[in-house]
Amino acid sequence: MRSLDIGALGMQAQSTNVDVTSHNIANMTTTGYKRQRAEFQDLLYQDLRRAGSPSSDTGTIVPVGVQVGLGVKTAAIGRYMGQGTLTLTENELDVAIQGRGYLQIDMPSGETAYTRDGTLKLDADGQLVTKDGFAVQPGITVPDNATSVTINTSGEVFAEIDGQVALQNLGQIQLATFINPAGLDALGDNLFLETEASGNAAAGVPGGVGFGTIQQGYLEASNVNVVQEITNLIKAQRAYEMNSKSISTTDEMMSAVSNLR
Repeated sequence: MRSLDIGALGMQAQSTNVDVTSHNIANMTTTGYKRQRAEFQDLLYQDLRRAGSPSSDTGTIVPVGVQVGLGVKTAAIGRYMGQGTLTLTENELDVAIQGRGYLQIDMPSGETAYTRDGTLKLDADGQLVTKDGFAVQPGITVPDNATSVTINTSGEVFAEIDGQVALQNLGQIQLATFINPAGLDALGDNLFLETEASGNAAAGVPGGVGFGTIQQGYLEASNVNVVQEITNLIKAQRAYEMNSKSISTTDEMMSAVSNLR
């Protein structure tokens, strides 16, 4: 009976749904995290009687056919790129992106990665880096004698130097945008890589047309809605139970057939 396989596929799909939802909840406090959503499609259909086929030699046709579906499959796990809430940290090296864009990160492999996590630090040479020590592009180095760092909404970085009245311009933070940011390849560690699906990165100055602004002293929180995720968990659990019930029902029917005398 098809219902055994169909029910098993339904349980697998809802198991994936729970995995994705659990991942969202686990990352509800991860800086810059964008929630994901499992998306499903129905599988192929078996035609027992095709719609439009002749039903007599006088030219009449079947108006509605007989198609039996064969289950469900996971088609994609999409990523919702909506803005997360900006949280005040008052750390002068923390930056949040208000609007579109990603910070560009120089990876040890030579590739450029992209992130919304603006938790920046200084390495031993005074260069702006991520928590893992990867340099922000373009490179910005803070002098040893700097007493404070200021980053304006356009991404310009200034340092107050002891004994100097004027601020010293250290460089410009640039952002990258993508036509389809949901198509980026997630590496973990809050990093993404460009793919053919995402399109090529377009770099620009924060605050420019199509680019967000930089907010110093803030971090972007996860855009996970906990209430919605708990609701999704309940729905997935109920769907899983109903699929398991269809398997139990099929088993009982098969048992009744095998017990016929």
